[in-house]
Amino acid sequence: MTLLGNVLWLVFGGLVVGLGYLIGGAALCLTIVGIPFGLQAIKLGVATFAPFGKAVVERPGADGCLPVVFNVLWIALFGWEIAVAHLLSALVLVVTVVGIPFAKQHVKLIPLALLPFGRSLVDAGEE
Repeated sequence: MTLLGNVLWLVFGGLVVGLGYLIGGAALCLTIVGIPFGLQAIKLGVATFAPFGKAVVERPGADGCLPVVFNVLWIALFGWEIAVAHLLSALVLVVTVVGIPFAKQHVKLIPLALLPFGRSLVDAGEE
């Protein structure tokens, strides 16, 4: 079921969104200051390609002041818009019965889009 969900996700918009994250991340990586943010955008892009069968987890050892500062900057510059876009997409999809599994994936991606530093998307069995 995970494979079918990921294939349908890619066909109905996940590929475009993931490529958008990758292109935005690559553009951010062109500047030295933007490299940490670009890497997080690329991580979001990879996570967006196949969200079914995955879970958002806190990475061990990612505590400290630097991830907190980067998360605050991320929220102020990019994160809240990305999180709102995932939330609006989930609200549109949850209206239809067929879209409910896809809405759940958008909701799953909100915490990763809001605070990406110190979090990652792993296989559901690796939690």
